[in-house]
Amino acid sequence: MPHKPQVRYFLYHSDTPVQEDDNAWKSLLPVSRNPSGDPAEVSVSYGDYFCAICSFLEKDRFEMMAWAASQRIREEIRPEQLEKIDVYLEKHGEFYHPARIEILANGYHLAFVVNIAISDAGKDCIKKEYRLLKQLNNNFPYLFLPKIYDQTDVRINSSLTVPMFIGEWFEGYNEFHLSYDQADKKNKIRVWDTDHDHFFLSPAQAKDLYKQAAMILAAYYDIETFEQIYPWHHAAGDFVVKLHENNDIELKLITVRQYTSLVKNDNPDTESVLQAMLLFLLNLSIRMRLDRLDGVGDIVWADDIAAEGTLNGFFMAMTTRFPESLVAGFRKYLLSCTETDLADLSEAIVNTYDPMAPEVPVIKKHLKKHAAALHHAITHS
Repeated sequence: MPHKPQVRYFLYHSDTPVQEDDNAWKSLLPVSRNPSGDPAEVSVSYGDYFCAICSFLEKDRFEMMAWAASQRIREEIRPEQLEKIDVYLEKHGEFYHPARIEILANGYHLAFVVNIAISDAGKDCIKKEYRLLKQLNNNFPYLFLPKIYDQTDVRINSSLTVPMFIGEWFEGYNEFHLSYDQADKKNKIRVWDTDHDHFFLSPAQAKDLYKQAAMILAAYYDIETFEQIYPWHHAAGDFVVKLHENNDIELKLITVRQYTSLVKNDNPDTESVLQAMLLFLLNLSIRMRLDRLDGVGDIVWADDIAAEGTLNGFFMAMTTRFPESLVAGFRKYLLSCTETDLADLSEAIVNTYDPMAPEVPVIKKHLKKHAAALHHAITHS
């Protein structure tokens, strides 16, 4: 009889196990993180969800799972060395229902993520995302994105097949969102630490968070094709943060929905390259300030440290990736822009957004002051 590791299922935490005879096993999954009361596109139970993931993990008698573990530790793990697999439903996301997979294999404790798309919106992007993550990890020498290992489609019933892929789980990283701090009477970044109490970042940590987020996105900007990771959203939890023992923070980007150019790039010359970099920076600085309160509430706008952090992160990536002459040329180009120039260009960018998008009124309300804050950061950096 072939070896089969013990597989257990949990809702979010180890103190909420789920088994086949539980009522929760038969309950229906919400399709998204914002249940509206509208009829679901599909009916999938928690049991369906866990069984689909188990089917994926068992692929080729656990050969795929053993291979993924081997890739993580750069040491061969055989299927018979898989001792235990725990599957945790993490959350109901906008596109996926991610599961954290914890395995014990040959003495190693390893964690992975399985992203599974149940909604139509999720199905539309999951295979593209798998391809893009593989492409960017191959083309760029960074560790900001999760490594990915395999993808498949699993049939749940006669009418429903769900796509999924397995990738690296960033251990110790947590989602974060702007949240109202009763003590300071203002919105601040709150980290959703699931193992400890949720906590607010200090102003210095928050500034560093925006700096790192901008640096990561700028690191993948292609100066020749103008391609970039876009769209991305703080509201969707696209970035995760880890707090180190010395209180320094570290960011990762866990999703890539598209990698595309937002401007034409026919025979780019120096002027068009600089113009495209400016548009990238301005768009980045606007999007960086947007979130939903506590991840699911109203659209909210971050304070001015986000503008300064974004500028610093952008130049951190630029100085690492591109010739000093180009970076110096862009600094000079940027300094030639007046506050009015930045405001007008930012308004033109916002006019390209979907006018029905809920963030547009919030952006327009703050755009003029944002241009002033960004101009101040540029002239004082």
